[in-house]
Amino acid sequence: MINILGTYECKVDAKGRFMFPVQYKGQLGDSIRQGMVIKRSIFKKCLELFPFENWQEESMMVNKLNMFKKKNAEFATKFMAGVKPLDLDGTGRILIPKNLIKYSGITKEIVLTSVVNRIEIWDKAAYETAVDYDPDDFAELAEEVMGELQTD
Repeated sequence: MINILGTYECKVDAKGRFMFPVQYKGQLGDSIRQGMVIKRSIFKKCLELFPFENWQEESMMVNKLNMFKKKNAEFATKFMAGVKPLDLDGTGRILIPKNLIKYSGITKEIVLTSVVNRIEIWDKAAYETAVDYDPDDFAELAEEVMGELQTD
C-alpha cells in the first residue's frame, strides 16, 4: 500500500482536466504507470483518487462480501457507482469524468488532499467548509476515534 502526503490547490479547465501535482507524482514513483482509479466518496461530497495498487486492496474487501445478501449487493452497487480507471495524459493532466464533476459539485478550483492511501478531490469552497471545525469538537472526535489505540 502506498501512503500519500500533501494538500494542493489546482484549477480545472472547461473539459474537466487538472494538472496532477508533481509532489504526488514523486511519491507515487513507478506505480503511477499502473494508472489510478477515481470514485465517489462514501461519506463526503468529494471524489477519491486511488493509485491502482491501493484500489486493488480496497476493492478486495468488497469482493469478499456475500452477494447473495441483499444489503451486500446494494452496498457493492453503490460503492462501485461512477468508478473509472484513469491515466495521466501526455502533459501530466487528469480528466475528471463529467458525471463525477456533477456529483462532487466541482467548479474551477479544487483541492487535492491526501487521506492515508488515497487523494480526495474537493471543490475548493466545499473543502474549506468541510475542514472548518471547532477545535473542541475535533478534540472530542480524536479522543473517541484514536483514544483506544495501543502502540507496540
